[in-house]
Amino acid sequence: MIGRIAGTLLAKSPPMLLVDVGGVGYEIDAPMSTFYRLPAIGEPVLLHTHLLVREDAQLLYGFASEAERALFRQLLKVTGVGAKLALVILSGVAVDELLAIVGDADAARLVRIPGIGRKTAERLILELREPLGRMASTPASALAPRGDALQDAASALEALGYKPTEARAALRDLAAEDQSSEDLIRAALKRLMRG
Repeated sequence: MIGRIAGTLLAKSPPMLLVDVGGVGYEIDAPMSTFYRLPAIGEPVLLHTHLLVREDAQLLYGFASEAERALFRQLLKVTGVGAKLALVILSGVAVDELLAIVGDADAARLVRIPGIGRKTAERLILELREPLGRMASTPASALAPRGDALQDAASALEALGYKPTEARAALRDLAAEDQSSEDLIRAALKRLMRG
């Protein structure tokens, strides 16, 4: 899986952009929310990515933030929502706004997005309520203070089978300490094993 791309932005033509990484040009589809935050052509760019492999294609999607990518992945799990519609949704509403829409069960706001009818809006709210509720209860800032080391530790704990909420709770108090991801994992595992 390609988790992120860092390179030089060569072209941007919504929804596609082209990023040069070591002489290889990657075509990446992205929502408008990401396009608004892109640097000028010729400048360095870093995108969090999701690789979608189908029988007839390998498609790469890029996002300016990990929250956008996480929401994209949740949208793909909703019945009847494919990658194109997920990009349209992310282009139409910000992550925080979608969390609020789902929390308020406000289907009328979703229907304003092109391609979303009443039934699709209701299905989105129903199927996203639980996973987005978990995202909303753990603010993005909970992982921000320590950057990559804390995020790596959370991912490692999840790969070991712990729920995301358990992993974040075990790491939360460790966020202020200056430790490597390995040290954070060890400390969090001790907490989790104590109960």
